[in-house]
Amino acid sequence: MNETVARRLTGLAGIATAAAFIVEVPLYFIYSGPPPDSNVLTRLLIGILALALLIVFVTAFRELVKAVNPAYEWVGTLAFAAGLVYATITLVSSGLEAGAVIAADHPIDPTITVSGTYILYGSIDRLMLALFLTTVGCGISRTNLLPRWTHRSAFLLAGLNLVFVPSLFFGNTPAHFYAANGWGTTALMGAVFSYWMLALGISAYRSAARRASTGSPALQH
Repeated sequence: MNETVARRLTGLAGIATAAAFIVEVPLYFIYSGPPPDSNVLTRLLIGILALALLIVFVTAFRELVKAVNPAYEWVGTLAFAAGLVYATITLVSSGLEAGAVIAADHPIDPTITVSGTYILYGSIDRLMLALFLTTVGCGISRTNLLPRWTHRSAFLLAGLNLVFVPSLFFGNTPAHFYAANGWGTTALMGAVFSYWMLALGISAYRSAARRASTGSPALQH
């Protein structure tokens, strides 16, 4: 995959991933009590689509790092692995929630009822996302493939995710900001990541046009 294609695919996948996540997150706040099954299953379906697109993004990002500077291919591979683990864990959590909702004979709030997802969506996701963001930031900073704000914001967001890793010690009330399944630990961090991904995707896609117009030798890779 040459550099131009890698930039475009990374950008498009990032934008599409972010768009799906941005649509998904508000669906968690429509109902104050147990939401209807249609709401839960719809948001989970959108989330599953977003995670599939994230897998495309991490694959394209690995190829982009390799195209720009093969010496840092290992950083791109680490980002790919961390992103894949994050997506897998979240997909498992989504499956547990969907199964519980489908099996229940009355509306339930899976964010409370399905205890197995507490630290999957919370501490584990936060740690894996921090690793992913750190490696993406390293890949960008070492290869200078995108503007400085992209890797600096990646490091900042990674640090914020690490702050929420100990949240598993603070109960299981979703209405609390800092809890195993609290809105700060899950929804807020997810929303921030979504908008960061959107900005990164736009930057990556626009960079393809700039590279093409300057005739960079890297395009021959």
